[in-house]
Amino acid sequence: MNIQPGNFAQARIRIAVFLIAPMLVACSESVPVSIHGVNYTVDPFSYVVTDPNDPKNTGGGELVESYAAGGTMCCYELPRKWRPAIKVSVRSTHWLGKSHDDSLREVVSTHLVDVPKYADGSPGELWVLRAANGSIDLVSSDFQPDHPKWPGRVKGWPVPSLAYQRERWDLYIKHEVDNVETFEALLKELNESPNTAAQDAWNTDALHDKKSLVGFIGPGDEGYRKKLRIEYETGLMRTRSELKRLREGKP
Repeated sequence: MNIQPGNFAQARIRIAVFLIAPMLVACSESVPVSIHGVNYTVDPFSYVVTDPNDPKNTGGGELVESYAAGGTMCCYELPRKWRPAIKVSVRSTHWLGKSHDDSLREVVSTHLVDVPKYADGSPGELWVLRAANGSIDLVSSDFQPDHPKWPGRVKGWPVPSLAYQRERWDLYIKHEVDNVETFEALLKELNESPNTAAQDAWNTDALHDKKSLVGFIGPGDEGYRKKLRIEYETGLMRTRSELKRLREGKP
C-alpha cells in the first residue's frame, strides 16, 4: 500500500480501528451481572462460580446461612444472547453438624451446571441455589424468588423446617433466661451489697463505657447507684417480657 507522508497519521488510525474493532465486538458479546446465593437447606454453604472456558471469569465466595439468602456479589460475565449448553462450574462447600471433636464437618463438591434459558431474552442476575435435596441450580433473573415472574423451579424464599425453628427457639429461650438471671443477680447484689455492686459496675464502665460516668463523682454517688437500679430494673422487665413472648410463640 502506497501511503503519502501527509496521510500516514490517518492510515495509522484506520489500522488501529481495524485491529481494535474485533476486540470491542468480542467484549460486547457478554455482560457483567451480580451474583446471589440462596440456601434452601439447613447446612450453611458457600459457593464460587467459574466459567469453564475462562478461569478469569469468576465470582462468589460468600457464606449463606441455613434457610437464608446471601448478599450481592460482583460480578460474573454471562453471554449477552442465550444459547444451549452455557455451563458454569460451581464449587460448593457446605458444613454439617459438629463431629465428636467439636469441629464442623466440611463437604466440598464441584458442579457443572447449565444456565437455563433467559426468561426475558436477556441475561439477568445470576442466582446460585442450593436446593432442599442439596443439588445446585442456577437461574438468570432480575426478579427475586418471591416475584411472580421468577423463572426458577422453586418459588419463594427458603422456609425453615419445623425442627430448625424449634432448635433456634431453644437457643433464644436460653439466651433470654440467662439475661433474666443476670439482671436478677445484679439487682440482688445492689440490694444486699451496694458498695461492692456499685464499685464493680463503676470499674466495668470505666473500662468499656466512660461516657456513662460523666456527671458522677464515683461509685458512692447516690445518683450513680440510682442510675444502676433503673438500668437493672428496666433490663429485667424487658427480658422477662421477651421471654414470655418467646414461650408463647413456640413453633
